Amino acid sequence: MGKVKDIKTYKSVGDTVVTIGTFDGVHIGHQKIVKRLITSGKINGLKSVILTFFPHPRIVLQKDFNIKLINTINERRSILGDLGLDYLLVKEFTKEFSRLSAEDFVKQILVDKLNAKKVIIGYDHRFGRNRNANIDDLKKFGDIYGFEVEEISAQDVNDVAVSSTKIRKALKEGDIIKANTYLGYNFSITGIVTKGKGLGRQLNFPTANVKVEEDYKLIPKQGSYIVKAVIDNTPIYGMMNIGVNPTVNGKKETIEVHFFNFNKDIYGEEIQIELLHRIRDEEKFESVEALKMQLKKDKEMALTYIATHHV
Repeated sequence: MGKVKDIKTYKSVGDTVVTIGTFDGVHIGHQKIVKRLITSGKINGLKSVILTFFPHPRIVLQKDFNIKLINTINERRSILGDLGLDYLLVKEFTKEFSRLSAEDFVKQILVDKLNAKKVIIGYDHRFGRNRNANIDDLKKFGDIYGFEVEEISAQDVNDVAVSSTKIRKALKEGDIIKANTYLGYNFSITGIVTKGKGLGRQLNFPTANVKVEEDYKLIPKQGSYIVKAVIDNTPIYGMMNIGVNPTVNGKKETIEVHFFNFNKDIYGEEIQIELLHRIRDEEKFESVEALKMQLKKDKEMALTYIATHHV
């Protein structure tokens, strides 16, 4: 599994092949670039490194606090590690860092810190203060400092009509099928299981409340979803509600999961919930009894889906 490190604590592991970017979602377009990076590393005897920035530059430079990310840093690390990446290095993005000249960035980060012998980058990549340097500048720096620059062509970048923005939009609209297709894997939510108000148990649908620690994590549109988790190396299926529980006059958004045929105590544990399919919008029912009836229908639909899709 790829190691995630703050670049400040990173100690040189030898020569590297590097690419730079946010890689939010690590979608099918990103995966193509990552596989190219890893393959290049193996062929040339170099460690594969992705240099990413956190917080998101838009949060720091444009005060865009509304931007939500598809993955947390740890989720990103796990996905990239499974692809075979050696290191995901996180550089804190600050206003001071954004003012670094292009050459200082190359010398201080790519050369001195990462021992980069090869940089794989998109044809349209821009970097340095005011993003005023481009790939031609990077190639000139490569000649000076002794690293090769491999360009990802416009055709390769645009070959897959996928973007993190499109995936975020699909998730906000509740289109989990589209999001998962673009991602190439199931979107997931990772959080700590906490005790709720016990409403689910009263309805004979006991739930695990999942608390997401990272406030920048994108939570999909409110509603009910068919989900999967792996607990003790066993796949467990269930249904999850994202919403405020309007039938009982709830106000605060919660994430609650009811697992099928499962009664293990998992309070306090961290679990990862994969979203497979959306059942319906959250709605306010006339009574708790009506809600109970709907939950039974939701469960029947979920079990049919799981059986027929062999997920």
